[in-house]
Amino acid sequence: MSQENLVGRTVAGYRLLQHVGEGGTAAVYRAEHPERGLAALKVLRNRLGQDPVAVKRFLREAEFGTRVQHPNVVKTYEFGETDGMYYLALEWMDGEPLEKFALRSGRLAPILVATIVEQIGAALTAAHALGIIHRDLKPANIMYNPATQRAMLLDFGIARDQDLKPEERLTRTGFFVGTLQYVAPEALSGELVNQQADVYSLATIAYYLLTGTLPYTGRSPRELFQQLLTQPPQLLNQAVKGLKFSPAIELVVMSGLERDLTKRSKSIDEFSQRFCTAVREETGKKGGFLSNIFGR
Repeated sequence: MSQENLVGRTVAGYRLLQHVGEGGTAAVYRAEHPERGLAALKVLRNRLGQDPVAVKRFLREAEFGTRVQHPNVVKTYEFGETDGMYYLALEWMDGEPLEKFALRSGRLAPILVATIVEQIGAALTAAHALGIIHRDLKPANIMYNPATQRAMLLDFGIARDQDLKPEERLTRTGFFVGTLQYVAPEALSGELVNQQADVYSLATIAYYLLTGTLPYTGRSPRELFQQLLTQPPQLLNQAVKGLKFSPAIELVVMSGLERDLTKRSKSIDEFSQRFCTAVREETGKKGGFLSNIFGR
C-alpha cells in the first residue's frame, strides 16, 4: 500500500489519524498511541526503504534524537521497522513550523526573537555537548507555539557526530549538505564543519526574524552560492530601509555571520547570550526574564 493511503492504519501501535506533511525522504502523520496519546509518526518513503544509505541516515536521525534530551528538543519515543516500513515516533507538539509563523507574522519584535534564539540556543548547546552538529538549522526545522512562545528543535536528518570515524560518515567529502539560505560558507566545499556552522545558521535565523529578509539576496542557487563564497553579508541595519537596531544587536548578529571563523562567535551559547543581552539593553528589560524561558 502506498504511503499516501496510510491514514487509518496502525503502524507499530500508532493509529495514523491525519497526513500532516511531506519531506524529501519521509511522510509525517498525526497519530495516536494507546499509552502515549498523540504523537507524530515519520515514515520513510517506500522507494528509499530499499536504499541502505537512506535507511542508515533515517535511523541515525532517530538515534541522534534519542540522545539529545532537552526541553526544547522534540522528544523521540521510538523507531524501527515494521511490515517493511521504517518509522520514527516523535512527541506531538501543538503549533507550527517557525517558517510559517514568521511568514504570516512578518518581522518579529527583538524581545520575541531573543526568546526563540535562547531556547533553540539551549537545545543546540545540549546537542553540541554530545558532539552532535545539526547542520540543517532553519525556521522550517523549528516548531513554534505562539500561545506559549515555546520553540522546539527537530529534524536531525543530516546531523553529524563529531566523533564519528571517517569510514562511517554518510556524506561524501566535496558535497555540502544543508539549506543554501542558512548554510555556513565553510560547508559549501563539503568540508567537515564544527559547531560554528550551527552558530552561522542561528545568526541567519535571528537576522531573518528581525528583518524579514536574509543576509544574502541571490535569486538563484548559483548566484546565492557565489555570494556566500565571495561577498560579505548585508549589514543588519541596511537590510530594510528605515529599520534600525542598536549597534550591539547588529554587532552580535554580524559576528555570527562572519566568514572568518576566528571572528565568528565560538559557540552557540556565546552567541545566544550576547544576542539576548544586547536585546535586553535595547528594550530596557531588566533582571532574568529571558533566563526563565523554557530550556534554561
